[in-house]
Amino acid sequence: MLLSLSIKNYALIEHLEVDFSNQFSIITGETGAGKSILLGALGLVLGNRADLSSLKDDQQKCVIEAQFQLSKYQLQTVFESNDLDYDDNTIIRREILPTGKSRAFVNDSPVNLQQLQELATYLIDIHSQNETRALVNEAYQIEVLDLVAQNEAFLKQYQNELKQYKLLQKQYNQLVSDKDSLVKEQEYNRFLLEELLQANLTSGEQELLEEELEKLSNVEFIKENLDKILAVANEEQIGLLSLLSETKQAFGRIQGFSTSFKDLSERINSIGIEFQDVLDETFRESDKIINDPERLEWVQNKLQAIYNLQKKHQVTSVDDLLIIQNQLDDKVVLVDELDTTIQKLEQEIASQLEKVKDIANLISDQRKKVAPKLTAEMEVVLTQLGMPDAQLVFDFQKANSFLSTGNDLVILQFSANKGMPLGTLKKVASGGEMSRIMLALKAVLANYSNLPTIIFDEIDTGVSGEIAIKMGEIMKTMSQRLQVFAITHLPQIAAKGNQHYKVFKFNQGETTISELKQLSENERITEIAEMLSGKAITDSAIVHAKALLN
Repeated sequence: MLLSLSIKNYALIEHLEVDFSNQFSIITGETGAGKSILLGALGLVLGNRADLSSLKDDQQKCVIEAQFQLSKYQLQTVFESNDLDYDDNTIIRREILPTGKSRAFVNDSPVNLQQLQELATYLIDIHSQNETRALVNEAYQIEVLDLVAQNEAFLKQYQNELKQYKLLQKQYNQLVSDKDSLVKEQEYNRFLLEELLQANLTSGEQELLEEELEKLSNVEFIKENLDKILAVANEEQIGLLSLLSETKQAFGRIQGFSTSFKDLSERINSIGIEFQDVLDETFRESDKIINDPERLEWVQNKLQAIYNLQKKHQVTSVDDLLIIQNQLDDKVVLVDELDTTIQKLEQEIASQLEKVKDIANLISDQRKKVAPKLTAEMEVVLTQLGMPDAQLVFDFQKANSFLSTGNDLVILQFSANKGMPLGTLKKVASGGEMSRIMLALKAVLANYSNLPTIIFDEIDTGVSGEIAIKMGEIMKTMSQRLQVFAITHLPQIAAKGNQHYKVFKFNQGETTISELKQLSENERITEIAEMLSGKAITDSAIVHAKALLN
């Protein structure tokens, strides 16, 4: 339940701190006094979007803090699922900075708005006139049935199965689309693949072929220079081998005189061995060099084929061509295997569809099971509210597709009087009847939910007199199970509260300020009398106010 609310620098409120009690609390005040401001501030604590224009002083930050007592409501798992530390006395704080940024904290831990909104659904139900209008909405009616039927776990399972079903369908549609495109391209892909396969490409061969082409194109020049090298080295008297031999002999004659000469002698000896090895390799290379026009033509043709393929596929290497070859091979194989894959996927979709149908039917059965009980309980409350002949019936129809809530289309049918045909709420219910139907619904739902607090914001629209008294009594009965607030203009309802708060505003210099105070017994008599007779309170209004309070 809501224990306290602190508001600083919000709209017309400079600084407000108020403690609340359990059971039934009344909030009254003149139009424009600030009741909507109070709800707006509470809405920020519950995760509504912040607006910089709501700051009273735009140079100071706005701070709104609410304290909740949660020990009776088993909300530990809700906190854990949102990575929050649980405390029986939980404090939620919202700050709006002059820069326009806002921050939120739960028990001093920073949270985002999504976490705050998730937590708020377990703390307070703020019933506004907008929600009364939402009663005609089919989605809201289904939500109510699911709450009574305790379908939450089934709905989560259904939504997971439906998500998987839609994912499989998406994959199937994509595969069918891919197949259509691939079949059109298949012949061309096969042609391209065959062309690459015929080229018989291997990684690195382009560089080897280009090197071989250079050799084959310059056979005579290479042969001439290799022979010249061998001739210079092997000439009998002035050849390099002969000169090296003489040098080696000279060092051999003097190497005994110095270690330096000995080192030089060994180095010359090594040079001689290496040079001889070079000459042997040169001789072998010279022997291999032959003029081969046929090989030259083959190499030229192979390279030209590679260059043509690279140009065609807009790449610069054989490795790139091999990658394309593999991709084309995969595409061709994919088309061949696609029918099998599609057939397998069709079977998976059919199986998944059965799962979706089964859980959707289970949810529908649960709804149909509780619907008569819910309407019967609402009709009992409506009888108390002066509508003894009211009839409510949930009309179920099957949707043409699977919706996020199942495959039910639900319409709540209503008749206020005997002999009158049932019709949709939007068409046949007046404003006062809608208010009473919504209160009846909330009164019944209070028995099925574990919600700590409900706030009724002028649910009494369109009613007065004895009906208002009955509405007040029903809200008071609800307060035996949960904390109830009623923002009202009707003295009959205001008199039913266990405690009474008044919102008022006053001028302080050039500024208008809103305040909220809890009324004493005498102040409460005066407030209700004023609600009965206006500012000019009469003796009879005082007597009537006391009678209502008693």
